[in-house]
Order: sequence, then C-alpha cells, then structure tokens
Amino acid sequence: MKQILCLAGEPWSSSPGRTQQLISRLRDTQILYFSPARDRMDRSFRQKGKKVRPNVTVYTLPPLLLPVEERYSHLFRMDHRRLGRFVAEKAARHRFSAPLLWVTSPEHVHLLDHLEYGGLVYDCDREWADLSPDWEGSLAGAADLVFAASPQLRDRLSPCSANIALLPNGVNYPLFSGQDTALRPDPLPHITGPVLGRVGTLWEDLDLSPLLFAALERPDWTFVLLGREEDNPLLHRLHRLPNVIFPGPCPLSEVPDWLYRCDVLVDVLRLDRPYDDVIPSRLYEYLSTGKPVVSMLWPDQVELFPDVVYSAHSEEEFLQCCQHAMGEAHDFVFQRRRTHASAAAWSDRAGQVARILATTGLL
Repeated sequence: MKQILCLAGEPWSSSPGRTQQLISRLRDTQILYFSPARDRMDRSFRQKGKKVRPNVTVYTLPPLLLPVEERYSHLFRMDHRRLGRFVAEKAARHRFSAPLLWVTSPEHVHLLDHLEYGGLVYDCDREWADLSPDWEGSLAGAADLVFAASPQLRDRLSPCSANIALLPNGVNYPLFSGQDTALRPDPLPHITGPVLGRVGTLWEDLDLSPLLFAALERPDWTFVLLGREEDNPLLHRLHRLPNVIFPGPCPLSEVPDWLYRCDVLVDVLRLDRPYDDVIPSRLYEYLSTGKPVVSMLWPDQVELFPDVVYSAHSEEEFLQCCQHAMGEAHDFVFQRRRTHASAAAWSDRAGQVARILATTGLL
C-alpha cells in the first residue's frame, strides 16, 4: 500500500478543510496526518495516534518553543530538528519507507532535512504574506510537484517550480446539494420575511460594514451570521441589532439546513487579503444550493462566476444586489449554479490529484 506523510496546517476535524478533503479521498494509501499544535501549552503530542479512518492515523505535532521572528537563531533550528525527529519516529513506528511527503506551509521547509521521503508535494492554498518568501521559494523549488489553489498563486510560484498544477478549492457537493428544501428542518421557525445568511468564522479582519449597512437600512430583513466569532470591531454593533442573529458554530451536517433557510447567501472581504483570487469553499457551498449569491469584490478584481453571482464594490451596491437577488425568479440560474458547484466536488478534485500523482510516478 502506498504511504503518505501529511504535514497539515489544520487539525483533523468533523468539518474538514482542504487538506483533509483531498488526503482522505486518495485510495489505496496509508496516511499519517500530523496536525499543528493549538498553542505552546498543547501537550496532546504525548497522546497515542488516533485512527480516524482505517487507513488514516492522526498525530499532533509538539508545539514550537520559539516564535517565527527568531527563525535565524540556533534555537530555532533545534526546535525544528525536534519536530523532524517526532515525525520520523512515528513514521518508523508505522514502518513507513520512502513515503510521499505532503506539506501545506512554507514553515515545513525546515523539516525537509530531517525526514526521509520518496517524493515531495507542496499544496499552496493561500498567500503567506506573514512568512519569509525565501521559505516558500525554497519549498517550491524542492518539491517534485506543487498544487496551487488559484492562478495568482500559480503565477507567483512559477519562477520557483516548473511543475505546478492548478487545483482550486472544492465542495462536499452531495451534502450541500442535498434533499428538497421542504424536507429540511427549519432552524428559524418563528422568522418571517427575507433571510440573508453568511457561513464561516467571523474573522477579526472581516469587513462586516456592508452587512451592518444593509441591516440598518432594511430592518425588515433578517441576517444570519453562522460561525465562530473573533474580536471583530463591528460585531458589537451588529449584536445590538434585533434583525441580526448569531447562532454560533454548528456541526457541518447542519450547515445546509441554515443555507436552505436563507433567501440570499452573502460573502464579504477579509481586509488582510486584498485581491485574493482563491475561491473559498464557502462560495461553492452556496452555489450547491442554487440560491442567489451576493459577494463583495475589491476594486478591479475579476468577478467570480459573473453569470451566477451578484457582485458589489460598495455598501450601497451590496444593498442593491441583495434587493435584486430577492426578486430573482427561482429557476432563473438555479441549475447553472449547481453545475458550477458539482464541477468543484472534492471527489473530482481528489481524482485529479490521484491522476497527476500517478502520472508523475509520485504515488
């Protein structure tokens, strides 16, 4: 059976992200999945590996003792040697021999000299503005294959590697396309009138001003912000509005119920990622429902799915687009949205990965 060492940027979760969605769908493989430590006090690396699937065992890495800013110190190098030994010991315990090493962050470049592997894949799903570009350049140059989640990421890495494959994000299409709306439980049984919703973490840098503007202008609309809250400066004002609801995070299996309850699904921008052309999985989840979608864009940003998504560049445009979306005929572009989403199913993305790895002889 083929073997994969995966250094992930996210914990193994019941609400899986990109790495877990791709890795878990690769067939005929034995996988060791290494999650990052939550913080410097995390001691879960001392626990035994957890078998989450018949072919997948999850470990938590020891926390780094030094901050990234001290990256050139001798102690920083010792820190990564310790991580490398931890991964190597687990691999030896599972009798891994020359496995495929799958990495997801430029920081993993510091572990390469401490691990034995038969091939190296770097999956890049974001711009790492907070890390040294030399790290990512070295990692991409050492990789046998690079996957890039967007054209912009591919172009940025192209001077470092000649083997880059475009691999956008995806969606669990069967879950989000699901059954008929009438068969779903109603999470808002007492709410009447239009409902607009957003799913996902309310990050500190998330620009919530379009939602605040629309909620103030249209008190007859209900806004649902589903997800974990961070210290966003506008949240306290939104919490005071009676037409804004914060259900908090919920299991992934329940998210489609909330999406189908909404009349319009919305997305806004993160201020620390200007001109980011990575399509979030959230947008594919929205499209899977066939519901109208309104998305904020940066100035001069190329529209995402202009045939099925209403795009706005200001608070006023956002409100107007939401009003137009409200009046959209149900069958107008319903199926076209689902077609876009079905083409992005994680099963198809993983199949693309498997074919490329097989063609290149890496798996």
